[in-house]
Amino acid sequence: MSLVQIGLGLCVTCILHVTTYAQTTKRARDFGIQIGVIKPGLSNSITDVNGVAVGHSTIKKGDSVNTGVTVIIPHKGNIFQQKVPAAVYTGNGFGKLVGSTQINELGNIETPIVLTNTLSVPVAMNGLITYTLTQPGNEKISSVNAVVGETNDGYLNDIRGRHISEQNILDAIKSASAEGVTEGAVGAGTGTVCFGFKGGIGSASRKLPSSLGGYTVGVLVQSNFGGVLTIDGIAVGEYLQKFSFSNELLNNVDGSCMIIVATDAPLDHRNLLRLAKRAMLGLGRTGGIASNGSGDYVIAFSTFEQNRVLHQTNNEPKSTFILPNDSNSPLFMAAIEATEEAIINSLFAAVDTKGFKGSKVAALPIQQLLPLFIKEKK
Repeated sequence: MSLVQIGLGLCVTCILHVTTYAQTTKRARDFGIQIGVIKPGLSNSITDVNGVAVGHSTIKKGDSVNTGVTVIIPHKGNIFQQKVPAAVYTGNGFGKLVGSTQINELGNIETPIVLTNTLSVPVAMNGLITYTLTQPGNEKISSVNAVVGETNDGYLNDIRGRHISEQNILDAIKSASAEGVTEGAVGAGTGTVCFGFKGGIGSASRKLPSSLGGYTVGVLVQSNFGGVLTIDGIAVGEYLQKFSFSNELLNNVDGSCMIIVATDAPLDHRNLLRLAKRAMLGLGRTGGIASNGSGDYVIAFSTFEQNRVLHQTNNEPKSTFILPNDSNSPLFMAAIEATEEAIINSLFAAVDTKGFKGSKVAALPIQQLLPLFIKEKK
């Protein structure tokens, strides 16, 4: 992602923040922590699924404003005219996921997916509608099912100030790149908290061997939830004595997690819903508990081009390619592993953050934890 792409729509301070951040952050595998058994894709991110692009718009003003927008674009064309098969699974429904009922009713997505903070969902919808209405070929459409997910960043961010604008949505879409994903405290993850540490945006992917179809599964998360942190099977939260309900003052359990799962496998709505369910198992492997106040949603879509749903049809039957049920199990495993690693990457890439009304959230103390993983390997 270029300097120009990262900086669109941001103040100079924010441009410097995001650019430096992208150059210096490390991920779990950079420290020798290899989660799962399936090999990742080339960039180990959701953009390993061909055609998928991700863009951010980060809004930081002093310490009080820490928020932003992250956009996931399923393919480079006109998504409204060439919709992608999709499904939504609700792990825990304490959230404001716009567009979910139509996705599950019709089995497809017709706009980019926007992630932001809770009180900016309406403006994000407006931005998506503006973007869709102005796309060449959409001059006559009069209905748009905008897809917007959220988590509440109100601890570190002046969320009531509603600092996100429609232009931020358009900037994030314009900046979208297929060249990996900037992670951590960026975009919609700028003000999030995960397991009591600084959370954010994280991504990972898995590529099946050719004997299992050679398909890719990519995941992007907006982590903002609690529980007892576990990394690659090691009880990190217990070791650090920082976990939900450890005492009356430390209750970092509520929040939310948005999980986006993309694949190039030819899946229909039914099996995409099954795939989305498995992503919640990945969240569970990190120690998340989908608490009462957590909005945990998974949006899964397939980029398999021959199965795109055309907006304009002649009402004749259309041939589609559907992977047999028995062939889905490797994809399920890939989604679980990629979700787990994406959440851990969101923590590893995060930085100490000062926030609204003097709030502070520290990043995960990675160096303190590394001996645990070295000992485990021995």
